[in-house]
Amino acid sequence: MSKRQRSPLSRSLPLLVAALLLVGLAWLQRPGPSATAATGAPATQTEASSAPGTGRQAAALPSFLPAEAGPVVERILQGGPFPHRQDGSVFANREGRLPQRPRGHYHEYTVPTPGLSHRGARRIVTGGDPPVEWYYTADHYESFRAFQAPARGVRQ
Repeated sequence: MSKRQRSPLSRSLPLLVAALLLVGLAWLQRPGPSATAATGAPATQTEASSAPGTGRQAAALPSFLPAEAGPVVERILQGGPFPHRQDGSVFANREGRLPQRPRGHYHEYTVPTPGLSHRGARRIVTGGDPPVEWYYTADHYESFRAFQAPARGVRQ
């Protein structure tokens, strides 16, 4: 008896399925769109979730923020304490990627990056005192995404 031969397609089908799964996972993990549109204005994004049974909207942080940003936002809202001496220092906006404001309007805070022994590139920059403008950068001020922080407390 001769062995039944499989077609080339049936031999490569498992590899094709695995490749498609990997592409799909990579697509889900991709970073969000650039923070600046063609106009140069920062993109804004906010998300809210309903408090069960209340009909009220409870503020939540946007999904593009890493999990480590939640405690940083909470500390900013509480006025500290901050783990890095640079946290709360004036952000000068030298590159002009944020709207122009008087010097001293913006302040920066470190968002920890797991596995790094230094501050890394992730920051939250706030504007105003108390903060009324909130921006996140994952690439050390190359791009920013605007977001709204909850008035009191952080829900994730």
